[in-house]
Amino acid sequence: MPDETSEEMPDARAAAAQMFALEPLDGDAFVIAPDGHGRERLFGGQVAAQSLRAACLTIEPGRPPHSLHAYFIRPGMPGEPLRLDVDRTRDGRAFSTRHVTASQGGKPIFEMVASFHDPEPGYDWPPPEPPRVPGPEGLPRPGVLRLMRHPRMFDIRLVRRPPADRFPLPHPFWIRASQRLDDDPGLHACLITYLSDMAVVSSARAPGSPRALAQAVTLDHAVWFHRPARVDEWLLYSVDPVTNHGARGLARGSLHTADGVLVASIAQEALLRPAPPQG
Repeated sequence: MPDETSEEMPDARAAAAQMFALEPLDGDAFVIAPDGHGRERLFGGQVAAQSLRAACLTIEPGRPPHSLHAYFIRPGMPGEPLRLDVDRTRDGRAFSTRHVTASQGGKPIFEMVASFHDPEPGYDWPPPEPPRVPGPEGLPRPGVLRLMRHPRMFDIRLVRRPPADRFPLPHPFWIRASQRLDDDPGLHACLITYLSDMAVVSSARAPGSPRALAQAVTLDHAVWFHRPARVDEWLLYSVDPVTNHGARGLARGSLHTADGVLVASIAQEALLRPAPPQG
């Protein structure tokens, strides 16, 4: 695990517990006071992760999530209670489906449909390994999390340094939790959901497009969990643009283990409104 001292790397277990400290209400409803980590608006990956956690709390143990599809409807506000209402759409012999609505002030800000699948035998075909990049251990750990305003429970190693005049997190990058976490597959899936939203909007831009934008926000997000994965072990996250049209951009990403095994795929569409011409 990470070789940084405890002063440099905070308690990941405590950070995860705080992120998913959902208070149960009547029925399949939960509430949490979300931490904005210095942001004016809630990070979309945080709302998605907390929504998936609420869904997991209504599923029998041993049936982990295999996919989620979500829409961001309104911006979330830090400090305002976030209510998570879970609808038990279906519980079958091998699959369960949950619909989660996240709301603040009585208005929905996020909708998610998540599906859960009992582990069962089948073919295990992996695609070719991702392009070779330097391993995480040989890369410096920049102080990016404070600038990015994420919980400092993650250890991130950049494969490429960003330009000096800006600091988006560039893809690809290595990421893991800074401390060993519990063996709960649902917890690891929720944390993968959190990190799956990191720097995807900026990666949805067309290569070479002007940097000035009037608005850049996530519209919808999808994650497929192909294989069991641990967030406290190194994962390589890579995202590339697919297409841009009509002020929308689609990006597609992947998460691989240090051994090159594909564990999750991500797709996200972003609203990319160009800035008006100057003059």
